[in-house]
Amino acid sequence: MDAFGQTPGAAAKATPATGLWAGAVLRAAAYPVLLAATAATGAAALVLGWPPALVSPAFLVGVLLYLGALERLIPYDRQWHPSRAEWRWYGVYFLLTMAGSALAQALVTLAVGALSPGGTGARLWAEIPGALLTGSLAGYLLHRLGHTNPLLWRLHGVHHVPGKVNVANNGVNHLLDIVLVQGTVQLSLAVAGFSGTSVFAAGLFVTAQGYFVHANIDVRIGRLNHVLASPEQHRLHHSTALAEAGHYGSDLSVWDHLFGSYTWRPGRVPAAVGLKDPASFPGTGEIVASLLHPLLPRRGGSG
Repeated sequence: MDAFGQTPGAAAKATPATGLWAGAVLRAAAYPVLLAATAATGAAALVLGWPPALVSPAFLVGVLLYLGALERLIPYDRQWHPSRAEWRWYGVYFLLTMAGSALAQALVTLAVGALSPGGTGARLWAEIPGALLTGSLAGYLLHRLGHTNPLLWRLHGVHHVPGKVNVANNGVNHLLDIVLVQGTVQLSLAVAGFSGTSVFAAGLFVTAQGYFVHANIDVRIGRLNHVLASPEQHRLHHSTALAEAGHYGSDLSVWDHLFGSYTWRPGRVPAAVGLKDPASFPGTGEIVASLLHPLLPRRGGSG
């Protein structure tokens, strides 16, 4: 058993790239190392006064490299590794996602002066978890709406087209979906009056979690699944079987418990991931068609 009381490799669909002992160590250490690196980065930035505008993208690159390496060393499913063509497509989508994030931030910055009450008055140690909970709840609600509202699904469904789940295709999103979701989440934090420092610190955790849950890695977090989101849960979220495809929280799982969308149990894995009706959306490689999709007549149902 690993550090979380789970049997390593039980759900993996491929032979590990590492030896049995080394693989077990990696599976046990992968998530604690990520959490420790996130906390250390945030603490160092706050204490040493590092500029968030430089720390955030550098941290994102570090997370991508770390999880990308783990995908090769302890993969959940080797068939989920991106092909050369997919790498090209995912790169374009990643740039669009970054552009959408920047646009959302710019729009929120313009609105903050008129809407923000100018601070919560709380100390930073209390503000950071408050910002995390507020942003996480807003993100959960918008993500769930993205699956239940037909109009929003035509934006968010672009993310669910790939028939595999990995770090690289976490960036497969519709530009407007990113602007809407991230803009609303950031605006909710601004209106609540959280400081830029607390939002930055909470944002590092959200970034790490967002890519971690999408990682094609054979890692289990045991009982922590009931508090934090994980790849185990998020693979179910991408399941073609809609009855098990809950888990709208990509950072915390407490909202899924609270609102009845928690479906994971130990050993539960999706038979297949992607769209229930693949014909309802353009293929991932049809980038222009995917961006125009919300403006065109509907191809099919939700999924």
